[in-house]
Order: sequence, then structure tokens, then C-alpha cells
Amino acid sequence: MNDRPHVTLEDVARAAEVSLATASRALNGTTKVKSDLRDRVLAAAAELAYTPNAHAQALAGATHRTVGVICHDVSDPYFAGVARGIMRVAGENGLLVMLASTFRDPQKEIAYVSTLRAQRASAILLIGSGFEDRAWERALAAEIDPYRKGGGQVAVVSRHRSLRVDTVQPENREGAAALARALLALGHRRFAVLTGPRALTTVVDRLGGFREALGEAGVELDEQSIVEAPFTRDGGHAAMSELLARGLEATCVFAVTDVMAIGALTAAREAGLSVPDDLSLAGFDDIPVVRDLTPPLTTVALPLEKLGERAMELAVRDTTSARSRILRMAGEVVLRESTAPPPPGGTGAAKGTAKGASR
Repeated sequence: MNDRPHVTLEDVARAAEVSLATASRALNGTTKVKSDLRDRVLAAAAELAYTPNAHAQALAGATHRTVGVICHDVSDPYFAGVARGIMRVAGENGLLVMLASTFRDPQKEIAYVSTLRAQRASAILLIGSGFEDRAWERALAAEIDPYRKGGGQVAVVSRHRSLRVDTVQPENREGAAALARALLALGHRRFAVLTGPRALTTVVDRLGGFREALGEAGVELDEQSIVEAPFTRDGGHAAMSELLARGLEATCVFAVTDVMAIGALTAAREAGLSVPDDLSLAGFDDIPVVRDLTPPLTTVALPLEKLGERAMELAVRDTTSARSRILRMAGEVVLRESTAPPPPGGTGAAKGTAKGASR
């Protein structure tokens, strides 16, 4: 018997004097292994008390215990929070999770789904925003539809317009509208928005909800007050820098993600602005770090881990039901010290730009 505390597939292959690939195929029941080799592998596995684990099975490409999770950017704390919830439920169900990052490239998302189909993953989770792109929707559906018909499970987080799959949908539009009303209640009437690419459904919903609530209060958000940039800290910094260079007189800036708001906060300080004395700043998501900023960030808090948990639960549900389900999850406006009533006697943004120019 092997005295090692954990016996690996490599141990079995070495004992049976076969390759790793042959050992893996033999233990997973494939017919492409000669009977004498299979017998040697099975005998070695029995001698070593080896139990095939989920990872070894996944390498064989024949597992039904693997879940593929496709996100936009694994370094974004939003996706880390959602993935944490997924991992928890997957672990409780004995599932191995494989994580892929597309960096918001829609073609990479389609390629990853195709790869997971080929590897016979039991479930695929898409946890990034959908794209406002009909061609992408058709291509993705062409991969997902036959996969589901073959018994695979699919669940998504956020709005995907045409996919007939189980969905956990954050109420982005409603959350942004609630934030706008809260900022209006502080007395703000001049707003600007730092937004990600408008091809993303998340951007469409958050910008649309914010603008709609302002309009209901008689406040117009014109296109010159909206700056588009990547959904990153550097994108937020660049967007705020451009906004200030335009000389706009906003007293409150809404960044459609917290990550962008973090970059915006730095850019505002570099321009000589004090937040919130000169300019109020708000974000969306409530990633953990924003509570520790100086000042702490006003935002719309989403239950990130619960989004992941619910998506994973949908992916492991009973497959007898053919109907897809939508679970909506609300956000909550959290007012912190980065927002305050607008400064008296003029707009803070113009004042801050003047400070920066005088240095």
C-alpha cells in the first residue's frame, strides 16, 4: 500500500506503468483502452486505494461534475463576490468550478461556451452583463441551445435579452433610479455620469434608470454630462479627468460601478476637489473596499454572493422542468460620506477645476 496521505492519478499511472492519459481513460470507463492496460490500471488503483476525484475526471473530458463559470474580468471585485457565492454552493454539491475571464470580449464568451460544451461540463454560468448585439445573441444561442437539449444546465447573472435560460437578474434600472431620487433629495440638480460601454445591458439599465428618475423630477441629463470609458479603475480615472477638463458644473457624479468610482475619486483629488465638500460622488455594487475609502462611498448595494448562490442553485436544480426562471434581486441605496448637499455659492466642479489650473 502507498503510505502517502493522498493518492494521485499520477501514482496510479506510475504503479501501472502507463501514461497519465491512459490511466485517466481507464478509470473513466472509456472503450479506447486495451483490456490488458485497463486491468493493470484498475489493479493499481485498488492496491493504492485510489478514488477518482472530480479534477481527475474532468481531465478525462467525461465528467458531469464540472461547472464552467464565465465572467468579464476576474480581477473585478464584483465578479469575485459573485464567484464566491457560486463556489460555496458548488462545493456543497461536490462540483468542480472552472473560471474563465473574457475581458468583455463577446467572441471570447462564445468560444468559452463552445469549449465547455466540448468538455461536457454539467453546467455553464454566465455572470457578466449581456451585450446589446443581435449577432452575438444568435451565435451564443447556437451554442447554448443544443447544449441544453443534451442535458446541460445554463444560468446567467444579469440581463441577457434573448437567451431562454434561468436568470438571476439584479434590478439595475430600479437601483439606479432609487439612487437618483436619493441624490435629488440631498438637493442636487446638476449631475454627470461616468459610464462603461453602452453595448452592455448593465450600462443600458443603470444609465437608463438614473436618467429616467432625474427626468421625472424635471432634471435633464444631457449627453455632454455623460462620459464613456472602460469598466475599470483606470477607466473611471480617465472619465473623471475628461469630465473635469470639459469644465462641467455638476455638483454630483454617478459612476455606474464602484470600481470606476474609485478611479474617479483619485482624479477628483488630483484636480484639487474635495469629496463631498466640492463634489459628491456615488457608485453602484457596494464592493467591500468602498466602505474603507476616504470618504466611504455612497452606492447601491447588491447582494453579490447571493447572486452567485442563486445562479448556482438554479444550475443544479431538477432538470425535469423545461421552463426557464427569472429571479430578481433588488439593490439598496446606501448613503455614505462621499455625498452631501451641494456646496453653496456655485458648483464644486467648476471651483475644483479652477484650483487645479492655478497650481
